[in-house]
Amino acid sequence: MCSPNPRKFFVGGNWKCNGTVDEVKKIVCMLNSGEVPCPNHIETIISPPFVFIPLVKSMLRTDFQIAAQNCWKGKGGAFTGEISAEMLANLGVPWVILGHSERRTLCGETDAVVAEKTAYALNLGLKVCLCVGETLQEREANQTGCVVSRQTAAVAAKIGCWANVVIAYEPIWAIGTGKVATPQQAQEVHYNLRKWLDCNVSPQVAMNTRIIYGGSVTAANCKEIGSNPDVDGFLVGGASLKEEFITILNARNFQH
Repeated sequence: MCSPNPRKFFVGGNWKCNGTVDEVKKIVCMLNSGEVPCPNHIETIISPPFVFIPLVKSMLRTDFQIAAQNCWKGKGGAFTGEISAEMLANLGVPWVILGHSERRTLCGETDAVVAEKTAYALNLGLKVCLCVGETLQEREANQTGCVVSRQTAAVAAKIGCWANVVIAYEPIWAIGTGKVATPQQAQEVHYNLRKWLDCNVSPQVAMNTRIIYGGSVTAANCKEIGSNPDVDGFLVGGASLKEEFITILNARNFQH
C-alpha cells in the first residue's frame, strides 16, 4: 500500500540567461561542495544556459542532473536559434524545462506550442519540468484555477504517460519581483491542480506527479512553503546562482 505521499522531493535550479565561464565554474564549485540530502530523498536538476551545458556537465557532482531551459517542438532542421530534443538526448541531457512563464510571455509560446514541445520531448526520452501559472491580472480576477487547469489540459491532451513529468506552478506575478505566494496560496493551487489531475487524468497520476513551486523561492521562505503536503519541491531562479541554493535543497529535514 502506498504511503500518503510517495513523491520524492524535487528541486530545480534555473540559471536563466546568466553567467560567464568563470562565474559558471564558481557556481559549480559551490554546488559540488554543498552538503545536501542524499539522492534517496531528493532529486536535483541544474539548468544552465545552453552554451554552458557541456562545461557544467563535465564538472557537476553526479547526484545532480542537467536540464536544458527549452527545446524545439519537433525534429531539428531550418529553425535558426533553436535546440532540438534530439540534440539534448545526444548530449546526454536528461531533463528540459518547458512552458516557463518567460517563454510564454516574452516569446509568445501558447499552450498548444508548450503541449507540442512536451509531447515531443517525452517521446525522445527526455524528462520534462512543465511550468504553469497565472499573471497578476488573472489572479486578481480569480482566474488562477482556470488558467492553470487550461495550461495543464493542453498537455494532457497530447501525452499518455506522466511518469517523466514534474509540474512547476510558478505564479508569474511572483517571478523576479520579490513577491511570493503565501504558503497557503501555494498549497491551495497545488491541491487544486492535483485534484484536477485526479478527475481528468487518473488518481494514480494525481498521487504520483510531483508539483513544485516556483516564484521567488529563497532560503528565507523555502521551509514554510515546502512544508505543505502538496508542495513537492521548488523551481528556483536567481537564488540558484547563490549559496542559499544549498539551504533551499535542505528545506526539508529528511531522516537518513
